[in-house]
Amino acid sequence: MELQLKDKVAVVTGASKGIGLAVVERLAREGVKVVAGSRSSTPELDALAAEHDVTIVPVDLSTAQGAQTLVQQAVDRHGHLDILVNNVGAAEPRESFLKVDDAAWQRIFDLTFFSAVRASRAALPHLIAAGGAAIVNISSINARLPFPMVVDYSAAKAALTNLNKSLSEEFAPQGVRVNSIAPGPVRTPFWTAPGGFADATAASAGITAQEALNVAVPQGMGITTGRITEAYEVADLALFLASPLAANITGTETLIDGGQAKTL
Repeated sequence: MELQLKDKVAVVTGASKGIGLAVVERLAREGVKVVAGSRSSTPELDALAAEHDVTIVPVDLSTAQGAQTLVQQAVDRHGHLDILVNNVGAAEPRESFLKVDDAAWQRIFDLTFFSAVRASRAALPHLIAAGGAAIVNISSINARLPFPMVVDYSAAKAALTNLNKSLSEEFAPQGVRVNSIAPGPVRTPFWTAPGGFADATAASAGITAQEALNVAVPQGMGITTGRITEAYEVADLALFLASPLAANITGTETLIDGGQAKTL
């Protein structure tokens, strides 16, 4: 399907791995000029930059200056901005709500919620000027299905889902569509990295991390398709929502969870 994205300019946050990397890869192969923001790069992101029009901008997106720098470099390089994908976020396995102090809450909200606030604030004047622009926010099923192991992350994603609707109401009349995607478990470093959620699940069940991802997590979470989502599947949905093919879609939250959520 032709997505009509060639020569558009996109900013992607949290672009070095996982869903963000998959979004960069899919956008680049559609002929989009991508400005990829991340605290550091990865060999995979470097390879995309060598092959496509991908500019890597090392920024700390937990800070106001990081978001402003990323957007400004995109506009300085390409002259305009058409797409913003707010993807960056962080979560850590928690033993209990009582073990999460104020500093931990602030750290998760800065990266998972306030990064989107700041990037959107920096990008919106340019997106309005471009016309027919789009913001895609990568939220989470945890915004509506809170999970104690990620209590602070769940709250931050709930705030992002609320922000998504508010921005869509204000800026759709000005030519900027705003939509969110709410994935369930996705095969990314969020789950697969050493010490991540697959390891935590495996340790509690007495199985390997691979068994946790392939069997225990889908079964335990009631995922109807019997498997977790792949990063490229989220990326493909993000591209559709950012494209002119979705020109009358705004203010939505689209689940991609293999049927995990039964009542949302």
